[in-house]
Amino acid sequence: MYSEDAVVIVDRLEKVYSGDVRAVDSISFEVGRGAIFGFLGPNGAGKTTTISILTTQTMPTGGRAEVLGYDVVKEPSKVRKGIGLVPQELTVDDELTGRENMELQGSLYGVPYSDAKGRIDELLDLVKLADSADRYVKTYSGGMKKRLELAEGLIHRPEVLFLDEPTLGLDVQTRTSMWEHINKLKRETNMTIFLTTHYLEEADALCDRIGIIDHGRIIALDTPEGLKKAVGGDVIEIEVVECEDDILEMIRNMTDVVLVDGACTDNRARIKVPDSGVALPKILTSLIDRDVQVASVMVRKPSLDQAFLEFTGRDLRDEESTSGNNKKEPGPRKGRFHRRR
Repeated sequence: MYSEDAVVIVDRLEKVYSGDVRAVDSISFEVGRGAIFGFLGPNGAGKTTTISILTTQTMPTGGRAEVLGYDVVKEPSKVRKGIGLVPQELTVDDELTGRENMELQGSLYGVPYSDAKGRIDELLDLVKLADSADRYVKTYSGGMKKRLELAEGLIHRPEVLFLDEPTLGLDVQTRTSMWEHINKLKRETNMTIFLTTHYLEEADALCDRIGIIDHGRIIALDTPEGLKKAVGGDVIEIEVVECEDDILEMIRNMTDVVLVDGACTDNRARIKVPDSGVALPKILTSLIDRDVQVASVMVRKPSLDQAFLEFTGRDLRDEESTSGNNKKEPGPRKGRFHRRR
């Protein structure tokens, strides 16, 4: 059932809390060696619980999970020796220097000091902290602390690295720098990376495969390109000035053109097509032939944000802002694409 190169195997995994709260509801997937796997979902979807199980911090209530061939329940110590974890919350000690933090982490993982010394220099150089190694961490910026966390997670040369929101709260420049470090790790070490993130552009840029989880269930599992193709094509937004014909009906009758429900308001229409390069000239020609004046045209290629919305029905950041209060975001306002008089 699972491929030979799978280093993470999740098979009908469950986690049920008191009150029959199903944080993880019979999910299955695998992660191949050397891949960057993105795990996406709104707050409360089950991401953190899944990572906690895979890193042996939480016991599942059903199903099974293996990391590097070891059962997370039966062989937790063997799992822990082969994995690294960079948690969402900062754990570095502000009262120690960067180097001292690394030495402490090495000792906790049982790395001999003779091996750790050279490894620490190598890792601090990797995350561009070599010049700041002997400064107290309390003098570091947030981005520097995040990079130090990444280096700590690598001190024992793990085969699988779990990154839980590694760039949360960082500015765009620092986030881009972290992406470079993560890609370099994959390129130079063939390390398997399991990544959760709230930044969909991050998942799109880094991940080989992505799993989307919602309400404890896997609802999509594919490559970033595959997920974007599942959206169903390009989106064209057209605004007209005035006309005498039923433009909406004319567009609806075109081959391979779909009007996006709830997105036609006043004199503007949103249209989904398989290929905007083929469809747009035909649409514009039809409008011009009817003496319709086009005010604006906008074309959007499928994005991971759109795919996420298609699969979950909600925006990742909107869900983050409303989690815990059960508020329902208002849907799009419905209207008509009509002529102006």
